[in-house]
Amino acid sequence: QVQLVESGGGLVQAGGSLRLSCVASGPYAMGWFRQAPGKEREFVAVINWSGTNTDYADSVKGRFTISRDPAKNTVYLQMNSLKPEDTAVYYCAARLRFTQVLNRGPDEYDSWGQGTQVTVSS
Repeated sequence: QVQLVESGGGLVQAGGSLRLSCVASGPYAMGWFRQAPGKEREFVAVINWSGTNTDYADSVKGRFTISRDPAKNTVYLQMNSLKPEDTAVYYCAARLRFTQVLNRGPDEYDSWGQGTQVTVSS
């Protein structure tokens, strides 16, 4: 288990932008997930341990960008052109077991942040 600390959520109008941050204690493969009320947690984006490979859910592709700063042990999720359907609690997650595969399933991750609320008004 590692501690993950998220920040950056908030309220924004449709079409606006937010950047989420997640500080981890090591160079793990990191994912972002989200969960809206009454819905299951869903995959948003993932980045490998070196930052050289990423994957996105179709619903956010072209609007969201995942990146990492190794010097700060921080992973970012830049969210542009936000839509009301992006409203959810966003979680970062770390996969502690090394893999070359970019995993989309929540069960593939070992540690989770506390979540940060993102609300997009229409």
